[in-house]
Amino acid sequence: MRVISWFQHVRRAAGISCPIGEPRSPRLHDIRHTAAVHRVIAWYRSGQDVQRLLPQLATYLGHIDIRSTQRYTINAALSAHDAGSPRCSQPALCAIRNGGQP
Repeated sequence: MRVISWFQHVRRAAGISCPIGEPRSPRLHDIRHTAAVHRVIAWYRSGQDVQRLLPQLATYLGHIDIRSTQRYTINAALSAHDAGSPRCSQPALCAIRNGGQP
């Protein structure tokens, strides 16, 4: 059984369907992305040096170019900002969140 077919089978068995307003059901890649963002959020919240740890995450994810992994820091920072984390209340993050406006 192919990985995608296996994942679709497991997703159906778990009762995970297409969320309201979304064009498709969660994909395996979506779970991978979510796990990476959660890891970066955990690093931010525990006060770790995310930029120092990012190459480790890049290796784990199989990224050749660190820029592919750096997008997780933006997603994680915005998620933490949305959750009210004081660690991510910097003006630059607010600007990213608000389309360039602080």
